Amino acid sequence: MAATLTAGAPARPRKLLASRRTRAGILYALPVVVYLLVLFVYPIFSTLLLSLKDADGSFTLHWYADALTGVNLSVLITTLRISAETAVLSLVFGFVLAQAISRLKPILAGLAMLVVVVPHFVSALVRTYGWIIMLGDKGLVNETLTAMPVPGAPFQLLYNELGVVIGTTSMMLPYTVLLLYGVMRGVDRRLLAAAASMGAGRVTIFRRVYLPLVAPGLASAGLLSFILSLGYYITPALMGGPNQTMIATLINQQVTKENQWNGAAAQGVILLVLTLAGLLLVKLVSSLGASRKKRNAS
Repeated sequence: MAATLTAGAPARPRKLLASRRTRAGILYALPVVVYLLVLFVYPIFSTLLLSLKDADGSFTLHWYADALTGVNLSVLITTLRISAETAVLSLVFGFVLAQAISRLKPILAGLAMLVVVVPHFVSALVRTYGWIIMLGDKGLVNETLTAMPVPGAPFQLLYNELGVVIGTTSMMLPYTVLLLYGVMRGVDRRLLAAAASMGAGRVTIFRRVYLPLVAPGLASAGLLSFILSLGYYITPALMGGPNQTMIATLINQQVTKENQWNGAAAQGVILLVLTLAGLLLVKLVSSLGASRKKRNAS
């Protein structure tokens, strides 16, 4: 009996490989696998190996120690802080916009979403220069504030952290609105009506019913904005000052000006680890939201 099972075990893979459908599937998947290996896996491992090599080719962790100390650590903290501020502001404005759009009729909601999304198809460089023109000392914003008049105008809205956060928030807003709009359209309005029929006020309905339903979407949108902001280069480089140098700008300086590929590779690996951690957190939040929906449905 045991001999029969042992003999039949290796025959199963042979039968699978002998199947025409299996061979066709492997043939169709081969270009995708090669594409991923060449353009994703190989560059990542090459960057990782480069970050672990010294000038003489020996193994070292010096570049990681250098990346997590001194000015480099300050740049990393600045990147995390600006990304967090961008995520929070994107959530606030995105929530208000998505909430307003989700209450419109489908045709009007489609037009409103078109207005939100279409600017995203314009080059990030062009949009950044547009913000520079608007936020300058003689720009539309300061000219309007001066004419009102607002005490202290014109304000310094460029080449500081405020300018960077304004620019990055505008870049992240379409992602946030799209995510939150999909979640809000999926909320069963009968639950809100049922809570109102039981005597709950608007604040209570929002806090106890509506907000828990959209909470997974809020967490996913905030984390997505945070992750995308980590690697932003154009907007911080053009709208920020020396104190707003972010990690992508630092990597560019190390490669183009200092010819320090090993240090840049270490910075890139750290950025990749932070991004992967954020993606895992998004996955965890999504799974928790799905399990909560199942429990509510049951």
